[in-house]
Amino acid sequence: MTQDNAPLHATGPAPLPGYDGRGFTYVARPGRVVFGTGTLAQLPAEVDALGASRALILSTPQQRGQAEAVAQLLGARAVGIFDGAAMHTPVEVTQTALAVLGDIKADVLVAIGGGSTTGLGKALALRTDLPQVVLPTTYAGSEMTPILGETEGGVKRTQSSDRVLPEVVIYDVALTLGLPVAMSVTSGLNAIAHAVEALYAQNANPVVDLMALEAIGAISAALPVIVREPGNGQARSQALYGAWLCGICLGAVGMALHHKLCHTLGGSFGLPHAETHTVILPHALAYNAPAIPGVMARLARVLGPDPARALFTLAAEGGVPTSLAALGMPGDGLDRATALALANPYWNPRALEAAPLRALLARAQAGAPPMLEERA
Repeated sequence: MTQDNAPLHATGPAPLPGYDGRGFTYVARPGRVVFGTGTLAQLPAEVDALGASRALILSTPQQRGQAEAVAQLLGARAVGIFDGAAMHTPVEVTQTALAVLGDIKADVLVAIGGGSTTGLGKALALRTDLPQVVLPTTYAGSEMTPILGETEGGVKRTQSSDRVLPEVVIYDVALTLGLPVAMSVTSGLNAIAHAVEALYAQNANPVVDLMALEAIGAISAALPVIVREPGNGQARSQALYGAWLCGICLGAVGMALHHKLCHTLGGSFGLPHAETHTVILPHALAYNAPAIPGVMARLARVLGPDPARALFTLAAEGGVPTSLAALGMPGDGLDRATALALANPYWNPRALEAAPLRALLARAQAGAPPMLEERA
């Protein structure tokens, strides 16, 4: 018998490039995906196929207009709109939405937007087990995962449950054409973070590895084009395709240091979600680099010889913040953030140590690029 993650051919010839012979477990997540341009028109048929007839439409306040357009498309199937979705899925917002849900007796949730709206839909599904249809307008990727992060009392807690996995996701490239450039860049790098961590997750496997590298390559190639030509449909399609794959990766394997730090900074310091992922990603990858040489070599094939620096440059050239200070992180909060990140131990390929973590956060706070010294 072979132990988990032990090479299957340790006594045979050296493995070929690519799959390294590790044992693994792979679990495919259920869900229906409709991808294309103009696919929003299929929403009524998808709701009907779920056997539902009373939809509550979810959005943020800023996307109320899109929610109203969805309601018009659904006609009599739409029985209400809740436009209070907020970052980090505050429990108090969920409680308010639950009251609306009960009043209108909805039998399906239709979420249009990014991670905030998807998170609210998941939080409601966790409590009601109602089916969800998600219409992503960003590259968040959370619509493909059974993961829910909720904030209460200044702390963000994450859980995984099949109850929160959406039943249907309709990707319509047309819904992303108006996504502002800065939000496109941070949302895209947020998605890339899911795929990067999937490559070195404790339960990584070769199926997810293939999707992760494809996703990282697709988004990293599309973002510079979107920066120059925001209405470029081909680049938008490629970015959305990559985001879909990134979401699958996050939903199939575990998380490590990067997501722990981002959940800490977002939930306890109120930092914006995608922007925080954008700032932390290069530094978290640099921290783990000594423990994952094989992953770094594969990332180099799609990002260039220094993957961590390439991700930092992608953000900088996209014109988005590269420092935590620019996101509102107080300088005197770094010690607390370090302590919170070390609380409730979790798996990471490199051991978590207070001093190197504090140095990582200090570099991210200042907006300095990831450095070799940080990886020593």
